[in-house]
Amino acid sequence: MKKPLLITIIVLLIIFILPVAGFLGWFFKEKKPMNIVILDKTVHSLERVKHKSLTWVLANSRFVKEDNNRKYILRKDYYGFFPIKPLRTKQYRRNDLRLAELIDLADNKDALYYADTYGVFFNDWYQGINRSRRSRKLYGGLNNNDYLLIAEMKKRNKLIILEHNTFDYPTDAYERYRVEEQYGMQTTGWTGQYYESLDSLSVPIWMINIYNKKYRSPWTYENAGIVLMKGENEIIVMEEGKHLSSALPFITTSEGEVERYRVDPKVAFTGTFDIVNPKQNRVISNFTLETTPEGADLLDLNFLTPVFPAVLADAETGRTIYFCGDFATGNVPPWTACFGSLNILTKALYSDDANDPKRFFWLYYKPLLDSILSEYYLSLEN
Repeated sequence: MKKPLLITIIVLLIIFILPVAGFLGWFFKEKKPMNIVILDKTVHSLERVKHKSLTWVLANSRFVKEDNNRKYILRKDYYGFFPIKPLRTKQYRRNDLRLAELIDLADNKDALYYADTYGVFFNDWYQGINRSRRSRKLYGGLNNNDYLLIAEMKKRNKLIILEHNTFDYPTDAYERYRVEEQYGMQTTGWTGQYYESLDSLSVPIWMINIYNKKYRSPWTYENAGIVLMKGENEIIVMEEGKHLSSALPFITTSEGEVERYRVDPKVAFTGTFDIVNPKQNRVISNFTLETTPEGADLLDLNFLTPVFPAVLADAETGRTIYFCGDFATGNVPPWTACFGSLNILTKALYSDDANDPKRFFWLYYKPLLDSILSEYYLSLEN
């Protein structure tokens, strides 16, 4: 047999055998029954991107529903906003937490994960609408039932994971304050977002209008950068080359936490984040903005620092956790979760460069969430 043909056959065999081996390794992996309440109020499409990464990790790590031993389904196993097919009709339904079921949920569920509470707004749901300002809310924000479930789960020492948006607009001040009390932390009201380009075509028009009104000057930014906002009136623009040496925010983790959660010590993050005061909570990871002296001064003028929490856990039990960013948003194909033992091949999907944002899911969110859930699962068994 000619050598090129032999090499081709070997490559084809590897291509065929590896996925089969990966699937078999995943299929025979021990299932981990855990009842998890998932809430996502921000569902603009059938893709459910706001909790897509979450259900992928659950499936990949073999966390299943306790009642039927089956995996969590992206399109149905959550509370929140449900678009109805065909999407062009703009019909939807809501699956809300009902007051009458909260005690039963707290008693019988093991964990709670609020992936996104921002909600769906008129301009986001209906196409061709004027986007010069924030539109009215169709659905969203933390409500009383959401808070009560958090409180009841905490009383029972269950695992609670909340993400960015829980405290932010459109959640009202009273509900925010009550959840802050449960978590023993305090929000500053500041939220941030990285933009690959700050030109006027890449940034929302309503955001530019807020800037023009506050500073009474035109929007002239073009490079990559970060926009920080507080409420409807406060805005800070940090541009690469002027305020930032690198526009990308980084999640940095100390050596001890890296070892415990198996995460990379430094990964870029391109999602939305918020700035909070941890108070007595343990800081697992921090956001780090690589500011220039001018950028550091700009933050200081607004009583902010370039390093602030990215992940918090209560210092006593570690079971009340807050992700200070939009972590569960992702587009990883759900079907790839069943090739569990092939995760070593995912290195081909990202580079060794810490600036590569694709590293976030594979080297930070996936191992972090898996470690948190696995550690908690073992405590349930004991």
